[in-house]
Amino acid sequence: MNTLFPIYIKLDQVQTLLVGAGPVGLEKIQAIISNSPDARVKVVAEKVSTEFYEFIADKPLIELSNRSFSPVDLFEKQLVILATNNPKLNNQVRELCTKHHILLNVADKPSLCDFYLGSVVRKGNLKIGISTNGKSPTIAKRLKEFLNELLPEEIEETLNLMSDLRNQIQGDLKQKIEVLNAHTEQLVIKNEYDRAN
Repeated sequence: MNTLFPIYIKLDQVQTLLVGAGPVGLEKIQAIISNSPDARVKVVAEKVSTEFYEFIADKPLIELSNRSFSPVDLFEKQLVILATNNPKLNNQVRELCTKHHILLNVADKPSLCDFYLGSVVRKGNLKIGISTNGKSPTIAKRLKEFLNELLPEEIEETLNLMSDLRNQIQGDLKQKIEVLNAHTEQLVIKNEYDRAN
């Protein structure tokens, strides 16, 4: 059973540390920036790939230190992502993060993680996170492809209309929810009808 609690983090308001700047580090920083272009990320790595340098070249909110990790790198950080293949370092950082109450993700090491980086489906303001509880990133990737094809391009227009409607509804929260639920139920019924015909 997947007991993970899904949340969406405002990375422009959180101090993030990424350790590692090889192919896996590049994948992590690309995921961070594609989802949160204004994320402030400190990167520490002994070796930095050319592709990593190229990716961050025009991103002033990414600070790169070309050296080995030091415990002081955790100062004022709320989120840490490890993209290293160094088990000793991974365990050291795991202990430090636990001690200082910092959330940690270790690439390809689910047992060391406080959180996972799932596959993400994006259509305008709609964002759907997919988690397999660390069991199969490949299945998550396939579901992402399926949902990307399934979701209509008009979803952004629908989201904007629903936002306008929500702002216009009078009454308390319960009344607003009832109106919005009734309205979105009609959208679902209409989409199912359109697909059947």
